[in-house]
Amino acid sequence: MKKQASNHVNRKLSESDGAPAKPTGTVSGEFVTEMFEYDGGRQVTVYVPQDPPEAIVFGGDGQEISKWGRLLEKVDVASTMIVGVHGLTDETLRLHEYSPGFEPERFAAHEKFFVEDVRRWTDSRFGVALPTERTAVFGVSAGGELALALGLRHPHVYGAVLCASPGGGYKPPGIMPSPLPRTYFVAGTQEPFFLENARRWADALRGADADVVMNERAGSHGGAFWREEFQLMVAWAFGR
Repeated sequence: MKKQASNHVNRKLSESDGAPAKPTGTVSGEFVTEMFEYDGGRQVTVYVPQDPPEAIVFGGDGQEISKWGRLLEKVDVASTMIVGVHGLTDETLRLHEYSPGFEPERFAAHEKFFVEDVRRWTDSRFGVALPTERTAVFGVSAGGELALALGLRHPHVYGAVLCASPGGGYKPPGIMPSPLPRTYFVAGTQEPFFLENARRWADALRGADADVVMNERAGSHGGAFWREEFQLMVAWAFGR
């Protein structure tokens, strides 16, 4: 269930909130934030594009990732809604929610909230429930582990996994499930640990005949290449 938090609903994110400034003379989407009861109160921020959504991306660390919707306004991609589930500020607890190997019960509770509750609310609140081939899950760093875990566990929900610089807590299983989602990796040449994790996953998925893209970009962990690649990921996942 969600908490009643009218001060968060239908509130456009302002420049002071960290959202990119709206380019002069253009019409852009808006941001909607809702508070849910999960884990004592968890927010979800949605980037709602100006045009009716033709695709949807779900992601962790939503307090940051949702803002990247503004990046899509500047490129020729399908009108894409971004649903960002906010992450925890405590890095240990965040990792335990995002990677299934550390604290399985906590991961499972967050998985249910993310996959079931948030998707159901998105359908109810915005009337958006797109087919698998128009739905992706995205994440960076530990959030990339979450995207991989949810994509492999729910291939009939998420047709594509978009993963930047995944952490190393969640490793490829010895036997891959079937079917597998299409998967797009990016990692930086100046972050060798995360680059190796991405390569390991790309090789394992290719070995299972999955559709995989693996790009290496100049940059370090958290660098601008994440945001730059996000636009390419969405274009790859959904076309125009």
